[in-house]
Amino acid sequence: MSKVLILSTAHARLGETGNKTGVWLEELAAPYYALKEAGHEVTIASLAGAPIPIDPNSEPEGEDAAPDARRFKQDGDAMAALNAPADLAGIQPEDVDAVFVPGGHGAVWDLAHSDAVANFLAAVWQQDKILASVCHGPAALVGVKIDGEPLVKGRRISAFTDSEERGVGLEEVVPFLLESRLRELGAEVETGPDMEPKAVADGRLITGQNPMSSEEVARLLVKALG
Repeated sequence: MSKVLILSTAHARLGETGNKTGVWLEELAAPYYALKEAGHEVTIASLAGAPIPIDPNSEPEGEDAAPDARRFKQDGDAMAALNAPADLAGIQPEDVDAVFVPGGHGAVWDLAHSDAVANFLAAVWQQDKILASVCHGPAALVGVKIDGEPLVKGRRISAFTDSEERGVGLEEVVPFLLESRLRELGAEVETGPDMEPKAVADGRLITGQNPMSSEEVARLLVKALG
């Protein structure tokens, strides 16, 4: 059994729009259940242990709702972990075997600009452990440096694309375009068609493009954990 930390955004405001954001529920729920069903121990955390808001647009409504998202909302223990997550500051890199960062637009505000997140993820990586993420979650990687160089430099990676950001009409709202920022840092960003599954494994770094990639990222993560 491996110990996996799910590190989520706790940011709830979508810029100055007056709208709400947070974690995209499917992106958290699909890996959460895949990991647990594979026998791994899962801890959900945020910066300062702040409650984790769910992006309203990812609420499981209607027949087309993601099954894992619906399951999560009906799971009392899972929802309790969102309302009272662990504090990242109380977790040691040596105590986890992998870190998974789900997306949701909130990540480009809090996780992307946190020295605590950057330092924690760098330490996990330097201990030869796995980093995985999906959609806007790779925003948590933009500040991570190894020996003075961006972790993502020269690595194959996938993330929410500039085209997808324009497609949801938020290219002028987010503090930066994630695909562009990753490319600026030297990442080899691999993209698929908008809103279709795309996941990439480059050694211990596993990433996916959008919500539809959540299950494939989860599969690759479980495989990597053995």
